[in-house]
Amino acid sequence: MKTVQVLLVTLLSVMAASAQTLRFGRCPKPAVQAGFDPSKYLGQWYEIKKLPTVFQKGECAVASYSLEGPGVIRVLNRELLEDGSINAIVGTAKVKDPSEPAKLQVSFNNSPPGPYWVLSTDYESHSLVYGCTDFGLFHMELSWVLSREPTLPDETMAELDAILTATGVDVSKMVKANQDDDFCWALRQ
Repeated sequence: MKTVQVLLVTLLSVMAASAQTLRFGRCPKPAVQAGFDPSKYLGQWYEIKKLPTVFQKGECAVASYSLEGPGVIRVLNRELLEDGSINAIVGTAKVKDPSEPAKLQVSFNNSPPGPYWVLSTDYESHSLVYGCTDFGLFHMELSWVLSREPTLPDETMAELDAILTATGVDVSKMVKANQDDDFCWALRQ
């Protein structure tokens, strides 16, 4: 039992030090986008802000979604690293349950799938994504605000923040993305 406690404390310490968002208790179960249509979601989305993650280190992040096959969406995430190079990763997203198409599972490089829940989207300007994984007494949250353009109006940001706050997400922990055209030019070519 003591070994399990030591491993749990070590895991939590590593995750906390790496800026992952850990909280006590089980994952909340927020409402997702009603009538979600994955085909309308395809295309390019700019990251506007996110909860910090260990796997995303760059700026100017852009996600591109395309149809790979029946029920499978190809995910291409790109970001500009500090040294000026472009980091890209390809994955797939699949609807886990056809009765809840806004609850997708995303995996990269044959990793175990992780939750990618679309809480809100109008398909044309904004998307609010939330994911949460339970780890015994704790859960780890991920969230992104995405836009079809490099910016979003303040009113839309406030609406999306309200949804996250109602879910229990501390929006003050979210990090704003740099989407400045001059800074991000290398990724936009």
